[in-house]
Amino acid sequence: MSESKRQQKFARLLQKELSEVFQRDIKHLLKNTFVTVTSIRMSPDLSVAKVDLSFMLAPNPQQILETLNEHKSEVRGALGRRIGKDVRHIPELIFYLNEGADYASRMDRIINDLNIPPADEEE
Repeated sequence: MSESKRQQKFARLLQKELSEVFQRDIKHLLKNTFVTVTSIRMSPDLSVAKVDLSFMLAPNPQQILETLNEHKSEVRGALGRRIGKDVRHIPELIFYLNEGADYASRMDRIINDLNIPPADEEE
């Protein structure tokens, strides 16, 4: 089942504002890690946001994810200060590690490191 326009609109708002929260409000928790909110999936009643995150410059992405989960109330509070006037309820946040970017980067490195001889002119 696809998301409604309302869910998509709210997800876009959260994506924008959460990105700001990570860059400005709670950067002290992230230890020089750049956090990208890759996608957000909203529950139909807008009470739960499943947030996919990607971390750049993180030596241990799982550790950063655990830190964010430990400080979820602080993240949610900062989000509330940003969008509280526009929405009735601040959704519960569930953070996920998006490993797609890491996987793509790893595959790129593997492909670039391959030693493929040039094709013969005759073939």
